[in-house]
Amino acid sequence: MDAPQDPAAMSPAMAIAYAIGLPVALLALVFAPVGSLGWRPGWIFIAVLVVTLALSTLVVARLNPVIFRARSRFQPGTKGWDKALLWIMLPAMIAIIPLATLDAGRMHWSAMPLSVVVLGYILLIAGIAGTGWAQAVNPFFEPGVRIQSERHQRVIDSGPYRVVRHPGYISALLMFWGLALALGSCWATIPAAIASAVLVLRTAWEDRLLHAELPGYADYARRVRSRLLPGIW
Repeated sequence: MDAPQDPAAMSPAMAIAYAIGLPVALLALVFAPVGSLGWRPGWIFIAVLVVTLALSTLVVARLNPVIFRARSRFQPGTKGWDKALLWIMLPAMIAIIPLATLDAGRMHWSAMPLSVVVLGYILLIAGIAGTGWAQAVNPFFEPGVRIQSERHQRVIDSGPYRVVRHPGYISALLMFWGLALALGSCWATIPAAIASAVLVLRTAWEDRLLHAELPGYADYARRVRSRLLPGIW
């Protein structure tokens, strides 16, 4: 049997582009719709997001550093149907932030009580933490759906995978809704709902693929019955 081949490391140029582009994109998504850098809730949102992501990244880097190679790009063999779903889900996910800040920071179409905003931050932090936990134990946590035969993909059944088969996806659902509520926008729940619906469909299709093509997955699915919601589905 050939040795497993992990994805190539991100190039220095790509790493620099990520390091510069992501913070600039986040600032633009938050403040461009508001039309001002003086919107205090936007800075609170960015601070919470950056600190939580930084802590999660440090933990994952210590426990499972190869995941950053796996998640740096879509790898060859990613299913065509998954790319089609992502063309819908990713724009909807990204749209949550500017629509929320346009609403809450400029147009004031809707208003949410502080308790709902706090709930949004709880969901957001829980989603980031759950994603980090899943990435920490699963070296095959790639951005695209495929069978990673060159990496000798195997079933992961530790950590959150003992409870649900797709913990990264339930964490993503928490983040979608957390983004909208933390920024205090009812209207932003529309793209959150679209992204959530596509993600649930993606979960079903990926689960079907894993049943068919990943050795040992059917046995794992018999032990861990739930895809996303324990005891429900």
